[in-house]
Amino acid sequence: MKFPMGPTRHDYSFPLRIGPAQRQAERVSYQEHVAQLIRQALMTTPGERVCLPEFGCGLRRLIFAPLSKELEATAEILVRQTLETYLAEHIKVRTVKVEEAAGTSDGVLQILIEYTLLETQTSQQVTLEMR
Repeated sequence: MKFPMGPTRHDYSFPLRIGPAQRQAERVSYQEHVAQLIRQALMTTPGERVCLPEFGCGLRRLIFAPLSKELEATAEILVRQTLETYLAEHIKVRTVKVEEAAGTSDGVLQILIEYTLLETQTSQQVTLEMR
């Protein structure tokens, strides 16, 4: 398995899975691991983790709310606070944009997060779509 140039550090993939060739836990690059951490933090509802009940963003609670500028602003605040609280040792959040996904009429919310990976000082981004 080849990884992009950058640090030689690797972490386990999420969700944890066993690779068919090596029959060992699959590993991903540090950049991909941090992107997976971001998705975990945003998609986890507070109270879902027994040992860390305050962890998570709770974006899924907003799925059925009417799409509005207020919803977008609320989601932006939730995302930024969650990332700054739980992933500050890995990333510096630059931009969080929440808007209706282009070309959709069924209320798909698109969340774009641009951040700097602190270990490598490289710019990265993650996009999530909430349906």
